[in-house]
Amino acid sequence: MALQNPLKLNQINQMELQNLREIVSSHKLMTTKLNEYASMCQDTQIKQMLSQGAQDANTTAQNLTQSI
Repeated sequence: MALQNPLKLNQINQMELQNLREIVSSHKLMTTKLNEYASMCQDTQIKQMLSQGAQDANTTAQNLTQSI
């Protein structure tokens, strides 16, 4: 899913850009952790929920990265 309102880089300042980078980094870390938790999980429903969360976090990170 692409961002509905693409970012206009010429309209953001350095602090906002740094904040976006931190958000991307946080989502990448979430992806890694949720995938790790899913791999350790025995319950299939919880495993699926964690995997879906990881996939969503990864998609968000990719969408933001493409906008930066």
